[in-house]
Amino acid sequence: MHQYGYIGRKLRLPKLQDQPAIIIATFGSSSKGQAAMDEVEAQLAENFADHQIYWAYTSEIIRRKRGLPSLLETLAKVESDGYRKAVVQPLQVFPGTEYQQVRESSLYFPGLRVIVGETLCHRWNFIEDVLEEVSADFLTGNNQINLLALHGTPLAADPVNMIYIGISDLVSGMYDNVYAATVEGVPNIQSVAGRIKKDHARTPFTRIRLIPMMFLAGTHVEDDLMGEQESWRTRFEAMGMEVDCPAITCGAQEYFKGLAFRKECIQFFCQRLKRALDIMKHY
Repeated sequence: MHQYGYIGRKLRLPKLQDQPAIIIATFGSSSKGQAAMDEVEAQLAENFADHQIYWAYTSEIIRRKRGLPSLLETLAKVESDGYRKAVVQPLQVFPGTEYQQVRESSLYFPGLRVIVGETLCHRWNFIEDVLEEVSADFLTGNNQINLLALHGTPLAADPVNMIYIGISDLVSGMYDNVYAATVEGVPNIQSVAGRIKKDHARTPFTRIRLIPMMFLAGTHVEDDLMGEQESWRTRFEAMGMEVDCPAITCGAQEYFKGLAFRKECIQFFCQRLKRALDIMKHY
């Protein structure tokens, strides 16, 4: 039998795997955000110790900078390793454009039967669960308010805008001192800050806390929210308010507290992944 003949090629194929592979699809992070990603990776490995976990990165800039694989490259690796089924779990907070791109790349990949898990805030009851977790950091004193910072999208036609606007309406009914705004999109900081300014004129606020509802509290929080110039912080300081943002110490370094540093939120992602694995049992 010739090693390059048909039978020889067949014998060199990897053994087919019984269980589906797990692929974690994330935007990726700079070196500063790696501490949070290490926490996420540890929790996923603990919860899914009996599965092979692969990682894929959707940011082209981070892939080039750190030599990391894209989603398509990871799907190809999974298929070449003998898997015929895979569950892709995105680490997106909301089901926006990036999530839809992950779905399209995954579901039409040849040679693999793929199920894509839901995002952290895919359903309204999921959003309420996340708000309950985040509310542990809410200011509750007199004349103190909180502002949730959502990522947002610059695309007016993106259906995810409905979720951002819905969260703003939701928190205004659930809490007396909580607002919500996005960094890129609606409700934008100009309109929300204008509303806060009007409320501030009636009942002067002494302090505001900016709380990121983003997976990683990176550049958007450091610059757009808490930066030295033309940031949310300087905007509210100009109104006479003290401004802070929740932080956490990891190792010897202090970081702004994104959702990746909230263990309960990572467990929510694990629940999304477990549900997708359960669905895969029927395929």
